[in-house]
Amino acid sequence: MFRPLGVYRPQSDTFLLARELCCDGIRGSRVLDLCTGTGLLAIIAAYAGAESVTAVDLEGRAVLTAWMNTRLRRVPVRVLRGDLFEPIADEVFDVIVANPPYVPSADAPRRVRGRAWDAGRQGRAMIDRICAHAPGALAVGGTLLMVQSVLCGVETTLNSLRRAGLKASVVARRRQPFGPVMRSRAAFLEAQGLIHPGQRHEELVVVRADRN
Repeated sequence: MFRPLGVYRPQSDTFLLARELCCDGIRGSRVLDLCTGTGLLAIIAAYAGAESVTAVDLEGRAVLTAWMNTRLRRVPVRVLRGDLFEPIADEVFDVIVANPPYVPSADAPRRVRGRAWDAGRQGRAMIDRICAHAPGALAVGGTLLMVQSVLCGVETTLNSLRRAGLKASVVARRRQPFGPVMRSRAAFLEAQGLIHPGQRHEELVVVRADRN
């Protein structure tokens, strides 16, 4: 994948989410890829036979990257720049896939060069917004697939989606050691009570939410 500096590199969370996306039987579906980054998940959806694929990212560099990657592979993906659901406000989708920023940070959430993972002190700045707006963007029978760290509060995510009328559960898990970013923030995470003293691992989960 073409990936310039400052665009999130596909890694373990991306691949965990990709596996669930491929298992979901998306042939013929309208798919929305939020926080697309390089566009990898959108490309996978197109290869899997989706009827249409839309990829959205706020960062212009990521939008250009996703556009180039989809064109290089000659897959029909619509790539849009905007803040989550804003570019597709009046549309509904059968599948929404999201790998949002979820790393807790002492700084305000932002998506700038090299900092596409920051998500506020609890890591929920983008997750909460997706939980709030995804139900209205799902067609009847539609599915949301979103990856996040357990450090960000999985039960909070599940309860938020359930209050919105969706059937939500965790469908995949992966435990892994901290990468460089998380190691550099270990003291902050301990001070916030998000990890135990000396903890240097996290668990990633994929949350699935269905609209009946």
